[in-house]
Amino acid sequence: MKICFLMYPWERVSPETDTTLRMIHEAASRGHTVAITTPNSLTIRDSVAHAFCNVLRKTDKLTSNIPAFYRRAEFKRCKLPLAGFDAIIMRANPPLDTVALNFLDSVRNDTFIMNDIDGLRIANNKLYPASFSGDASRFIPATHVSKNREYLEHVLRDSPSGKMIMKPLNGFGGQGVIVIEKSARQNFRSLLDFYIGSGDQGNYVILQEYVSGAEKGDVRILMLNGEPIGAMRRVPSGDDVRSNIHAGGKEVKHQLSKEEKELCRAIGPQLVRDGLYFAGLDVINGKLIEVNVLSPGGITRINRLNRVKLQVPVIDFVENVVSAKERVIERKSTFRKVIEDAEAI
Repeated sequence: MKICFLMYPWERVSPETDTTLRMIHEAASRGHTVAITTPNSLTIRDSVAHAFCNVLRKTDKLTSNIPAFYRRAEFKRCKLPLAGFDAIIMRANPPLDTVALNFLDSVRNDTFIMNDIDGLRIANNKLYPASFSGDASRFIPATHVSKNREYLEHVLRDSPSGKMIMKPLNGFGGQGVIVIEKSARQNFRSLLDFYIGSGDQGNYVILQEYVSGAEKGDVRILMLNGEPIGAMRRVPSGDDVRSNIHAGGKEVKHQLSKEEKELCRAIGPQLVRDGLYFAGLDVINGKLIEVNVLSPGGITRINRLNRVKLQVPVIDFVENVVSAKERVIERKSTFRKVIEDAEAI
């Protein structure tokens, strides 16, 4: 199998903790051809989408030590047609590069892309949880989004809780997430001026119901093909409300509760329908706060906490999808040959 990882630059990989590196190592250990590229390396030649790729050189024996694998990795630089890959695994960091998705549009019928292009377009923002309906809607906290200062002040004033969570719509990694106390409303307009900005456009701001227990951290659940495959609890450090690892939080072992399993069963089918086969759910006290679909992380930490290798089922899934597509093509070719032979009689 030939796999292309569309990701951040290789030199920015953190070998001790990087989730993408675990996937690359697993694919390489199975003998697959592995190429890595970045959104800035996409190009078109003669109306065909290509990428300037670093193709991992194969070795007789691959070390099981992943940081050592990272340090020893050797690549060959090539310009390759994207349609020649069996699978393209999207692992670029936020924010979403919509131009990169436009390049991939032309090859979506030729190669399996994880996650799906349209799924990324609709889900790579903090509004996506609001699209869940039916039984899934009971797991979504009340959320308000606007750039209208007066409206947001009204929302805070009328909130049944003494505090709310405020964050920018286009933030990631815990950036800009703060707790707003109703008792400190005199500072709220100034904060809105900062978050929304000046000018005719401005930035959207999210005001969200404060979920009790948020001060104790959140749970990151990794979903594969609509099913949970691993989880960890992320605990804030000191007085910081944010539990994101990049914001100073730490991870601890976690077993999914009955309510969290129900949440996964309710959310999973829509993730699959939207082509979001590998996603990270951020959950607080049984409420879905965010869905991470572009480059969800956590594999390394969950592996360490539970002595598992979650990259194994991820690459298993990619192999199974590609194999199923190949069987369909082979079956179609066989039936066409039968028809051609019948016409020749």
